[in-house]
Amino acid sequence: MILKDKLAAQRIYFLLAALFITSLVVSNLIFQKFFYWYPFHLELFGTKLFEISVGILPYPVTFLITDLISEIYGKKRANDVVVVGIFASLFSLGIVLISNHVPATSWSPVNDEIFSKVFGSTAIAVTASMMAYLFAQFIDIQIYHFWKRLTKGRHLWLRNNFSTFSSQFVDTLTILILLCSFGIIEWDKFYGLLISGFLFKAFIAICDTPFLYLGVHLFKKRFNLKTNEEIELL
Repeated sequence: MILKDKLAAQRIYFLLAALFITSLVVSNLIFQKFFYWYPFHLELFGTKLFEISVGILPYPVTFLITDLISEIYGKKRANDVVVVGIFASLFSLGIVLISNHVPATSWSPVNDEIFSKVFGSTAIAVTASMMAYLFAQFIDIQIYHFWKRLTKGRHLWLRNNFSTFSSQFVDTLTILILLCSFGIIEWDKFYGLLISGFLFKAFIAICDTPFLYLGVHLFKKRFNLKTNEEIELL
């Protein structure tokens, strides 16, 4: 690959990394709002089945991006993005904690009580999210490359969905256990939120498969990549 193409591939990698980090950080900040994602209000284990946090909305994007990076740039580059995402989340946590302890002025549109109510649980949420995130993302990357080696670069849909299903279940399970343990969410909502959260993430994983195929196709066409060939960055 010529130098010009490598520079273009590196710029795209940085763009994907930026989208990944933004999605991750935003999901940790907006998690306290819940909504229905399905028109039918069914109940399971005393919890409305399709009632989930808006923090889930940007989170599946992170798995789509790591799968795309794994496919095009390789396992090491995907792991690098995961590690950078951890530091970005911890940095955002520090900013939120400092902001929460700085006293608001008398004329501030958002007073201390409102700010603390919205962001006061962010420390616990980020901690829970980071632990779940670490397990889930590394599991996703490991399983993705296991299936990639096994199929010799074929059947993209198989490794995309198998890796995401497994990692998303681990992510949902881990974060709910931690949030319930810290009293952020009541335990009686655990099973309903676990099932609804996983179903939503699995649904999104299936829906994003065509986008992964499109992304891989565009990369292969732009950089003349062969089956199972990866781009080595500078």
